[in-house]
Amino acid sequence: MEIEKEIRAALAKKEPVVALESAIITHGLPYPQNLETAQLMEDAVRKEGAHPAIIAVLEGKVKIGVSRPELETLAGQNPEKVQASNIAFALSKKLSGGTTVSAAIEIAHSAGIAVLATGGIGGVHRGAETSFDISQDLTSMARTPVCVVSSGAKAILDLPRTLQLLETLGIPVCGYRTSVFPAFYTANSGLKIKSVESPEEVAQTMILSWEILKMNRAVLVCNPPPEEKELAPFYVEELIKKALQAAEKLRIEGKDLTPFLLSFLDKSSGGRTVETNIALAEANARLGAKIAKAYAKTISEFPPPSAKRLA
Repeated sequence: MEIEKEIRAALAKKEPVVALESAIITHGLPYPQNLETAQLMEDAVRKEGAHPAIIAVLEGKVKIGVSRPELETLAGQNPEKVQASNIAFALSKKLSGGTTVSAAIEIAHSAGIAVLATGGIGGVHRGAETSFDISQDLTSMARTPVCVVSSGAKAILDLPRTLQLLETLGIPVCGYRTSVFPAFYTANSGLKIKSVESPEEVAQTMILSWEILKMNRAVLVCNPPPEEKELAPFYVEELIKKALQAAEKLRIEGKDLTPFLLSFLDKSSGGRTVETNIALAEANARLGAKIAKAYAKTISEFPPPSAKRLA
């Protein structure tokens, strides 16, 4: 594992750091918008006074903090999609790839990073009752105490079942200044969740979950997409139905399904879905930085029991 110098110093000083998963760059967005989005997310984190840490795998090494040339290398080749289940394989084969939420939060936690920002988490796929296609993001979140900031789950998923499984796994789900689970491209899925009103309230939830209740699982903070880039629900649903029909016809499934569907939506919408994806990713990075700052301040004022024992 290689931790970039700035991030290593920030962690040593207990300064706020925000992890950023890199599958959004390698598999979620087309070139060159993927590189532009990475830059926007890093800039958003820095402007809020925190340190961005893109997590990726490069030539068999876990990288926490990725340079621009390294990002261009990732974006320009045929990268591996690195999930929690195949991290070791990617390292042993000296592969390069983008990390999904499942891999990124486990790496972030091992490095002591408490917050990760992404676009949307994976979840229960439509038709999972027969395919059993459920994202590793959920199982990793069930065992990894990291705050995940996203615009809900990707709209291509079965959102009611995803929310139900999050509850079953005991993962706290809260909406940032909303009581409705966002549907990625749209703010309102019609599914009710609890709301939080400030980064400080999120930080308190993190500390209560992890330090007091000893619940070693993620806290999911759902941030609706920016209003000016939000798409109409019926419009998105029609696009998704066509995308799913195309995937079924081509027999695309497994880890290849999500990238295919996102690419199909991009082309079918004339780039509108990508514009929304970029806007919400930047907004989530900004909110992630605010939460990381609040958490760093709150935890410094309330030393966890584990720290007291070590002392």
